Amino acid sequence: MCIRDRGKMKSYTVYLIRHGMTDEGGEGRYIGHTDVPLSEEGRQQLIRLKDELVYPPVSAVFTSPLSRCTETAAILYPENKAIAIDGLIEYDFGEFENKTAEELKKSPVFPKWLAGEADPPFGESNAAFAKRVCGSFEKILEGLMKTGTTDAAIITHGGVIMALLAAYGIPELPMHEWRTDNGCGFTLKVNVGLWMRGKKIEVFSEFPYERDDDWDE
Repeated sequence: MCIRDRGKMKSYTVYLIRHGMTDEGGEGRYIGHTDVPLSEEGRQQLIRLKDELVYPPVSAVFTSPLSRCTETAAILYPENKAIAIDGLIEYDFGEFENKTAEELKKSPVFPKWLAGEADPPFGESNAAFAKRVCGSFEKILEGLMKTGTTDAAIITHGGVIMALLAAYGIPELPMHEWRTDNGCGFTLKVNVGLWMRGKKIEVFSEFPYERDDDWDE
């Protein structure tokens, strides 16, 4: 049975959410594969966001296995058992990892990398990164369609979100236009027909939502 049959042409809602703040991120460091936890400020910020705004309940939660994402999932979706997906890990910055732009200003490769003309030494190429994260995202969507699971949250990293929306998002925008704050992200509406025809997804709104009468408990 094909995915089209299994999905029965349903629409699916996916929330793409960036993890909470870390101390290293606050210092402007390039943190990719390094496993750093949420900062205390980051934990408190997520608690405030969840109290003041709306993160709708979901049937499934997927997350990068790095601590800053799994901790975010536990705060925002404590009732769900999050499924860790290795392919959702942030970009591998190689020799640039855990360094600031100030610390890298003497590197001859750094400005070329910023311009998209080189890869970080011993790091991940942009093409390899896009292939990895897009492959993982497509497997998640295939699983949702196979099981008829119509809503899910994916908690991952800023670079991953930008790469995914640059690849699949409507409207079609460059990566930097899809930056989002910690604990925030985008609501995606996945129409099976549109996905099967051209692997495109509507970016419906920013996320989380303002609390109003429609969301009052």
